[in-house]
Amino acid sequence: MASLKREREAVVDDDDNEDGVAPKIVRGRVTEDRRSRHCPYLDTINRSVLDFDFEKLCSISLSHINVYACLICGKYFQGRGLKSHAYTHSVQFTHHVFLNLHTLKFYCLPDNYEIIDSSLEDITYVLKPTFTKQHIAGLDKQGKLYRAYDGTTYLPGIVGLNNIKANDYANVVLQAFSNVPPLRNYFLEEENYRGIRRPPGDIMFLLVQRFGELMRKLWNPRNFKAHVSPHEMLQAVVLCSKKNFQITKQGDAVDFMTWFLNALHGALGGTKKKTSIVTKAFQGSMRIFSKKLPHPDLLPEEKEALLLTEEYQEQMSESTFLFLTLDLPTAPLYKDEKEQLIIPQVPLFNILGKFNGNTEKEYKTYKENFLKRFQLTKLPPYLIFCIKRFTKNNFFVEKNPTIVNFPITNVDLREYLTEEAQATEKNTTYDLVANIVHDGKPSEGAYRIHVLHHGTGKWYEMQDLQVTDILPQMITLSEAYIQIWKRQESDDDTNNHTGA
Repeated sequence: MASLKREREAVVDDDDNEDGVAPKIVRGRVTEDRRSRHCPYLDTINRSVLDFDFEKLCSISLSHINVYACLICGKYFQGRGLKSHAYTHSVQFTHHVFLNLHTLKFYCLPDNYEIIDSSLEDITYVLKPTFTKQHIAGLDKQGKLYRAYDGTTYLPGIVGLNNIKANDYANVVLQAFSNVPPLRNYFLEEENYRGIRRPPGDIMFLLVQRFGELMRKLWNPRNFKAHVSPHEMLQAVVLCSKKNFQITKQGDAVDFMTWFLNALHGALGGTKKKTSIVTKAFQGSMRIFSKKLPHPDLLPEEKEALLLTEEYQEQMSESTFLFLTLDLPTAPLYKDEKEQLIIPQVPLFNILGKFNGNTEKEYKTYKENFLKRFQLTKLPPYLIFCIKRFTKNNFFVEKNPTIVNFPITNVDLREYLTEEAQATEKNTTYDLVANIVHDGKPSEGAYRIHVLHHGTGKWYEMQDLQVTDILPQMITLSEAYIQIWKRQESDDDTNNHTGA
């Protein structure tokens, strides 16, 4: 009986004609129900309770098949047949207008006819925002404020993300990537990734779909509220990462970003040789010079003999990277004369010295020690720096509070390139576009992000749902953890944002 009912509902949903009109079959002809364009219940719709950010599940059966949203109370129910949850709800509470969350069609229950009215288009747009190429092209050229249905004003893209419990570590990374134009433009248009084929049973593509949906919600100029809940996106993260990253447990933003970039690259069909939008935006390359060191317990003569063997000669390898890790100098252990701990400071160019091709650093493994030095061979359009603040030992995690002094614009990285790369790379100057900050203790703490809005040239600070504008001079005083830098287009390209 239940399967027959489901089949009957499927027929009602699938047999709609091209005009989207509720069909009535009379002697083989499809006719429109007269009530479709004159539904008396449209004024009962309560837009202020509508929230399409959460998982599309029936609130009673927890099924995701054939789910309808009640537009009066905002709850989700399954089906619209005689004994379905949506039908029962409509009779019990006299809520009559429902939206099919899959087909985007409106129905009046319990009368069971489709509603056709252009005044409902704003609801379907909030559920599934769409962007034209012209709209996407103009996103970075204007800074117009939009008013949400609840009366608050907001800038599309500069929108708070709800911290459900302890997921701010993921929120800041998602907000940072939503303000990287090539990545954002790719995901705003679903056509770009809809045709990608994945093997049967592959769940990783869910990450791509959910990230695209989140991106479109963040940049939606017709939102009902000035914030977004990343609930569906984070559930996809929990599922695809096999619970390595969770909503209820604080994680590390760098670990999440590393996993997310690689998972996104793989889900988009990318491999080590095949590119994706992720590698086009963020991937650069470097040379690694590695030299094996003799065991420190050996006698000096034995060490000298080993250093002459081929195994202990310097070897060069080429490697790609999606981000560069910058090491901080160790923080002072003791207080100064005034019994106060000095907060050390270090210029950005000092810690970038790791990549000048001369600075050697010792890397210890369980068995062997190596001396390594690095030099960049190719710079990406968007460069990510991860400032290594946390060190783990056997007992606990320590945080280095050193402040990194950096300019907001015109950071030239030419000196860190090889001579051949210096000749081929035209532009090596970068401007900051996003800055992720970690405040507080290592195991607890909270994350916030500074983002440059390209249209207005202003900087904004976002922490969960709070969005405030901030002076660029204040950004350099924070404990920066992850930074995204944008390569300047050309020498005469003058950016309209202010630097410190």
